[in-house]
Amino acid sequence: MSALFDLLHLSPEAGIAGLFVASFLSATLLPGGSEAVLFALVKLQPQQAGPALIAATIGNTLGGMTTYWMARLIPAAKIPARLDWVGGYGSVSLLAAWAPVVGDALCVAAGWLRLNWIACALWMAAGRFARYAAIVWLASR
Repeated sequence: MSALFDLLHLSPEAGIAGLFVASFLSATLLPGGSEAVLFALVKLQPQQAGPALIAATIGNTLGGMTTYWMARLIPAAKIPARLDWVGGYGSVSLLAAWAPVVGDALCVAAGWLRLNWIACALWMAAGRFARYAAIVWLASR
C-alpha cells in the first residue's frame, strides 16, 4: 500500500491518471480496487476530490462499456430465463452495475441483449458516480 501512497504523492495529475486506469481496469473482467485508490487519493490530496470523482466515474464507466461492447460480439440467441429480468428492466438495471460480482454480469447481459448503448452508459455512469461520491464523502471526513 505504501507504493500506492508514493504514486499518489508524485503529483495531482499522476494520481488522477492512476485512478483513471485503476477505475477502468476494475470495471472490466480484471480484478481491481479503484475504491481504495480513490479513497487514498482524496485523503492525500483533498483538493483533488472533484477531479478524482470525475476521473473514477468516467474510467469505470468506460471499462463497463468495454465489457458491454465485447458482449455484443456474442451471437444473439434465445434469452435464458435468468436474464429475463435484465431485459425486463432494460438499461435501468445497469444502475446496479457498480456492485461487486453482479456488476460485470449486468454489463455482459446488457451487451448480449443489445440494450441501447447510450441509455446503458448513462445508467451505468449514474450508479458508479453515486458509489464513488459516497467514497469521496467518506474520505473527506
